[in-house]
Amino acid sequence: MTTEELDQLGRCPDMTALRSALGELCARFGSVSQLNILPATQAGKQQALCFVRMSSPEEELRLMSGLGIGRFGGELVVVVDLQAPETPQMTLDLFTQTA
Repeated sequence: MTTEELDQLGRCPDMTALRSALGELCARFGSVSQLNILPATQAGKQQALCFVRMSSPEEELRLMSGLGIGRFGGELVVVVDLQAPETPQMTLDLFTQTA
């Protein structure tokens, strides 16, 4: 397990996709009992604060050691740096009407 897997979470297109991807990643270590995600902005950077609870303390320890995440106030926390969505290229089609 590498931090690369956590970095990949930042490529999720929206919070629903992030929740799904993080849930799948954490499920490798046991049963996820709670997953809360809060959007945040730090110094102009978009982030997601992800609070995870597993079904047992043993599963939480496996998750912590496997992903290298820690606790904050008793909660397991993953901070995901979100990439800014790409600005879609807009095209303008001009049509000429003839009378």
